[in-house]
Amino acid sequence: MEALKRADSAINELIDKEFHRLESTINLIASENYCPLPVREAVGSILTNKYAEGYPGRRYYAGCQFVDEIENLARDRCKTLFQAEHANVQPHSGSQANAAVYFAALKPGDTVVAMSLKSGGHLTHGHPINFSGTFYNFINYEVDEQTQEIDYAAIQQIVTEHKPKLIVAGASAYSRSINFAEFRKIADSVGALLMVDMAHIAGLVAAHLHASPVPYADFVTSTTHKTLRGPRGGFILCKKEWAAQIDRAVMPGLQGGPFMNVIAGKAVAYHLAMQPEYVEYQKQIIRNAQALANEFRNLGYDLVSKETDNHLFILDLRSKELTGKEAEETLESIDIYVNRNTIPFDPQSPFVTSGIRLGTPMLTSRHMKEEQMRQIAIWIDQALQNRNDENILKDLKDKVQLFCQQFPFE
Repeated sequence: MEALKRADSAINELIDKEFHRLESTINLIASENYCPLPVREAVGSILTNKYAEGYPGRRYYAGCQFVDEIENLARDRCKTLFQAEHANVQPHSGSQANAAVYFAALKPGDTVVAMSLKSGGHLTHGHPINFSGTFYNFINYEVDEQTQEIDYAAIQQIVTEHKPKLIVAGASAYSRSINFAEFRKIADSVGALLMVDMAHIAGLVAAHLHASPVPYADFVTSTTHKTLRGPRGGFILCKKEWAAQIDRAVMPGLQGGPFMNVIAGKAVAYHLAMQPEYVEYQKQIIRNAQALANEFRNLGYDLVSKETDNHLFILDLRSKELTGKEAEETLESIDIYVNRNTIPFDPQSPFVTSGIRLGTPMLTSRHMKEEQMRQIAIWIDQALQNRNDENILKDLKDKVQLFCQQFPFE
């Protein structure tokens, strides 16, 4: 990036440092991934210059003939990839995609049922400090206290009692498969709409490794990064009868000009997700998550809901007399990145937590496999067990550095 280096050496130097951090550390943050170079090139292209408020063929600016084709390609590829009736690819993020569905389908004060943040949901699923909990009457459901899995019978009871306008399925920290058909039955029992937030599992759904919510949900929202491995952004899928309302909710309801460079990156990501090797990549993500989880079980750790069906899981650290904050900080000191995460019915605050969330998309993108997952689990255990021994931690950090050199990323 010679032009950037000449124009702003400070920013160029910081980008170089971030590149080195990514290259020389083990990243287990479940919501992150390495965006492929073709996607990054599209996002960094001259398309960032173009204002294109509106939709293809109905813009408020002239000179949109080529960006119209790009957005149409992105929409068509998205619909094909997920077998959806309508797609809106303009949302700047998953949170804005969720907001657009609420704006299209609800009125302020309407009742919505969704998973709580503590059980694995998302801030936009009704947390009181978020816009969703401010403008709508969210009733949250928890996972079963014993199994730590979704209790569909309990959700049915909540829905029968509160008769929501909308039910939200999907999670940001839930390791088991979700039964969307059962959610559809629950919604139909009270005439509710169903929205599925598949941000975390979109790549698995695209590869047919997790049941698709599209046949069952009125609305499906997602990010384009995480397992899908695209640029930072969002999109919405919906039934045809909701297409006009969703499009109006996104623009002019919530956004002005779309980021055409990012929409081009989304189009490239959808294209890459249609290639045969993408399915094997997603299979390896799951195999890696399960190998990592199995090794932690062998080392005596407790897993929330005991196992994983997807790309992530949460370690319950209470039996190790550790908090999530302590674990996160210890592992960062040896260049392994995880994020602290609440466990169901967590006695600790959200800033401390009793767990850590681990995911395998980034490591799989670096072509790591089950053998490497087992080694990483052993290093994590050694670091946590010896968190006060600076010599052991330094030795582990050196091992991590050497290990990462074997797995460069694109």
